[in-house]
Amino acid sequence: MIHPQAIIEPGAVIGNNVTIGPWTHIASNVVIGDDCNISSHVVINGPTKIGKANRIFQFASIGEDCQDLKYAGEPTELIIGDNNIFRECCTIHRGTLQDNSLTQIGNNNLFMAYTHVAHDCMVGSHCIMANNASIAGHVHVGDHVIIGGMSGVHQFCHIGAHSFIAANALVLKDIPAYVMASGHPAKPFGLNSEGLKRRGFTSNIILSIKRAYKEIYRKKQSVEEALSAISEQGSSSPELELFTESIKQSTRGIIR
Repeated sequence: MIHPQAIIEPGAVIGNNVTIGPWTHIASNVVIGDDCNISSHVVINGPTKIGKANRIFQFASIGEDCQDLKYAGEPTELIIGDNNIFRECCTIHRGTLQDNSLTQIGNNNLFMAYTHVAHDCMVGSHCIMANNASIAGHVHVGDHVIIGGMSGVHQFCHIGAHSFIAANALVLKDIPAYVMASGHPAKPFGLNSEGLKRRGFTSNIILSIKRAYKEIYRKKQSVEEALSAISEQGSSSPELELFTESIKQSTRGIIR
């Protein structure tokens, strides 16, 4: 059902079985997939493509121009996957020419009230951003990441898959996969072992990741020395490789 007081500009593409509430404004360069539910007083600007079965609550602002002062109105894009939830007053901005002109969000994420995803961010799938959490421009977030309420992530940081950021944290460097972080600035506080168990990681895989974590964080050696020691352990798996690659690919340096 599309409410008669919804404002949908000519050219907007609306899928099947989409609900749009009163006083919601959808720009002409927006595509909305099937089975989406959009509450009242939502603004969706574009170019923006929204997948299937997304739920957008009132007063959210999706696909708006970014806040980068260098932005000069270029037609950059926002792409959102399927089955995401955007709670009240979320702000999700499009990309800039300084990156790939794209902000992208995967599937099955929850963005709680007042969360902010800035320009050029890449967010994976199955993530949770709690109330008032914000990620600055060009941040990359892996799958199954939890970002606690009131947390802030500095621009260009990479947050590895399955990591957990505590409430009120200030993230200034990259966080490797599986790592829990907390504080101002954020520091490592062990592995997200409970989250890995819930997602079906075997005890042997978790043990191998713990051993690798100890090389990085418990022994007084450089990152290069720690990575070499992990390689010499002879344990190999896609899950362990995810941890080591998230460290090797860091450009800002990892939290330690």
